[in-house]
Amino acid sequence: MPQPFRSTLARERGGPGRENDGARGGFDRRTLLRSAGLAGLFGVSGGLGATGCAGGDDDAVTFFFQARPEEARARLRIIDEFQRRRPDIRIRTIMSGPDPLQQMLTYCAGGKCPDVLMAWELLYAGLADRGVLVDLREFLDRDPEYAARLRADGYATLRDTFVWDGGQYALPEQWSGVFVYYNRKLFDEAGIRPPVRWSQAWTFSEFLTAAQRLTHRDPDGRTRQWGFVDAWVPYFSAACFGMNNGCEWFSPPVRPTRTNLGDARFAEGLQFYADLAVRHGVAPSVGDRQSVSAQDLFRSGRAAMLMGGHWLYSEFAGRDDLDVDVTVLPVGPHGGPGAITDIGSTGLAIAAASPRREQAWEFVKFATGPEGQAIIAESGLFVPVLRSAMGSPGFAAAHPGLRNLEVFTEGPENSRPLAVTPLWGKVEALLERGCNRVLRGAATAVSLGGQTSADIDQLLGAAV
Repeated sequence: MPQPFRSTLARERGGPGRENDGARGGFDRRTLLRSAGLAGLFGVSGGLGATGCAGGDDDAVTFFFQARPEEARARLRIIDEFQRRRPDIRIRTIMSGPDPLQQMLTYCAGGKCPDVLMAWELLYAGLADRGVLVDLREFLDRDPEYAARLRADGYATLRDTFVWDGGQYALPEQWSGVFVYYNRKLFDEAGIRPPVRWSQAWTFSEFLTAAQRLTHRDPDGRTRQWGFVDAWVPYFSAACFGMNNGCEWFSPPVRPTRTNLGDARFAEGLQFYADLAVRHGVAPSVGDRQSVSAQDLFRSGRAAMLMGGHWLYSEFAGRDDLDVDVTVLPVGPHGGPGAITDIGSTGLAIAAASPRREQAWEFVKFATGPEGQAIIAESGLFVPVLRSAMGSPGFAAAHPGLRNLEVFTEGPENSRPLAVTPLWGKVEALLERGCNRVLRGAATAVSLGGQTSADIDQLLGAAV
C-alpha cells in the first residue's frame, strides 16, 4: 500500500494509503508526507520531534510511524492522552520516510532502533525473522486477565496476522481492508441498490451490470462517467477479486509455500477485474490512470464506484457535492456466499533492542487497548480493532452520513490475509511484473500459472 514498498505503504493500510495516487509521479498515500507542515504539527505538541532518533529527551520512548497529517493528529491525541495519564513516560515521535522497512533496519543496525514501531501486515515478518521485534507474549503472559479481555474484545483475524512462528510480534491498532465507495445519487438515478453487508454480497455479473449502467460516454466515444475506478494498487485489488472467487492468493497465507495464481478460480477472478478496463471499458485503462487520480474522478462525480479503504473516508465525507456510502466487493461463481476482503491491518511492535521495554509496553497496551481504541473510533480517521470501540456511539458519530456502517464494523471478521512472509519484497517484485501485463491486456490471467508462479514457488520453497 516499491520497489517493493509502493503497494504496501500505500494503505495506511496511516496512511500501505496503498494508493496509486493517480498520476504516478509522486509518492503514494502512505508515503513521505509534506514535511514542513508535519514538522510544524509536531512542533506544537508536547515537544515531540518529527524525524530522526537523536536529540530530545533521551529517556523518552521513541515511536516510529507513518501517517498523513490528519492521521498524525489522531495519533497525537492518543499520545497526549497517554501522557496525561502517565506523566512519568514521555513519548517522542519519529516520522517515516517513503521506505519505512529500510529506515527501521537502518536505525536498528546503527543501534538506534525506535522503541515502538508501526508494523504492517505484509512487512513485519521480515523484522520478526531477523530478531528485531519483541515477542509480546513476554508482557501478555504476565497479565493473563488483560490478555483474555483483549482477546475477547478483538478479532482473531487481525490478531493472528501478527503471529509469526508462534510469537505475537505486534498488536493490531487499525483495520484497513478494502471495499467499494459509491455515489448514492448516481446509484439512485440508475435504480441500483448495492449490498449493505458482507454476508449479502453481489455477484460478479451483478457488479458488472451495475458498472455498465453507470458508465456514460459522449457521442464521440469519450467517457464522461466511469462505472468503477480503483484507488488501491491494481494487482492487489485484482487479487481480492481472485480471493472472492473461492481461492486464496497464497497457501498457506502465513509462511506460504506456493502461490495460487495458476488456480483456475483465482485466475478467473483476476481476469474479471482486468476485464473491467480491458474488455468492458467500465474502468479506466492503465494509461488513463497515469493522467488522473481515481479520487479526483470519484470526488467530481465522474466515477460512480471507487475501490479503496477507510484511509480515503476523510477525502469524501462531508462534501455538499458528494453523497457517498460504502458497499462490499462482489463474489464470483466459485466464491461466497459472503464477500471477503484483505486484512489490511497495521499494528504496534516493540524493538528487541529497546532499553525501555516496560515503558514501551505501557504505551502499546494503551494505544491498542480500550482507551486508545476509543480515541481512534471517535477520530473517524481509522477503523478500530476492538469490538467495544467498533460498536461505540463515538464511531457511529464519526461517520454521520453513512447508512451502511456494517461494511466497516463487520469488515475485520470478513477479512483474509494476503501473505505473511519475510520474502514479501522479492515476491511482490515478481507479482508486479506478471500481473501488470494482465492488467494492460498484454497477457491473460491464466498465463500467470506458468513462469510467474514457478518463479514465486521456487522462491518460497527455498525458504522452507
